[in-house]
Amino acid sequence: MTTQPSKTPRLLTVARAVRLTPNMIRVTMIAPDLQDLAEGCEGANCKIMLPEPGQKRAHFAAQLDEGPRPVTRTYTVRHYRKAACEIDIDFVDHGEGGPGSAWAIRAAPSAFCGFAGPGPAKIAEFHADWYLFAADMSALPVAAATLEAMPRDARGLAIFEILSEADRYPIDAPEGIVQHWLVERDPTVGADLQERLIRAIDWPAGRVQTCIAGESGTIKALRHYLHREMGVDRGDTYISGYWKLGLIEDEHQTMKRREGVSV
Repeated sequence: MTTQPSKTPRLLTVARAVRLTPNMIRVTMIAPDLQDLAEGCEGANCKIMLPEPGQKRAHFAAQLDEGPRPVTRTYTVRHYRKAACEIDIDFVDHGEGGPGSAWAIRAAPSAFCGFAGPGPAKIAEFHADWYLFAADMSALPVAAATLEAMPRDARGLAIFEILSEADRYPIDAPEGIVQHWLVERDPTVGADLQERLIRAIDWPAGRVQTCIAGESGTIKALRHYLHREMGVDRGDTYISGYWKLGLIEDEHQTMKRREGVSV
């Protein structure tokens, strides 16, 4: 489902923040005007706009309205509770080096940020005989939200690459989706764990849909395999690079635009 973003980004207030796993923080945010989001927006991307450390709420609100645009990062709506005017956003803990991570680490009730979006759900219709999911920790929220929205009789495979065994957490996926959790403690090494496992699949008959996202190098290899080697219809594949080794988000988004990839 889609929701038209408001012209001025919404100003959200932190209701609570919890550490889901050693490397994942969930921040629950509230605002009265969240009530006008469309139900079913879980899994859609959104923009989180971050205040400067120590910035006052009134000054930040004026900046959202008048500019310049604050530091902005892309995240996924993990849960939306319309009656409570609440959303959950899950942040990977990269330490203080990334602005989104640094903000989430310090997030506490009464903290604030800007919010724009959400965009469309990544898979609006489920019509395949078999489904393939692959996600590193940056893409776990979109994979988990999509799995939880699927028909309960869906069949397929989900591959999750995490930083430690303790980063596993329950996902309400259909019983017919087999889950594999792969541990890669250093995501900067460019491991091909997901690609090797996907290439080893005894490929099923029938129509296949995918929800795949993560590091751009991995995504490029998987896109080539699915489209060129296996002939999966491009219209049935959501496959997106969420980050790239050595680039900050702004640089990565610019690279994707130059390559003609939707951001």
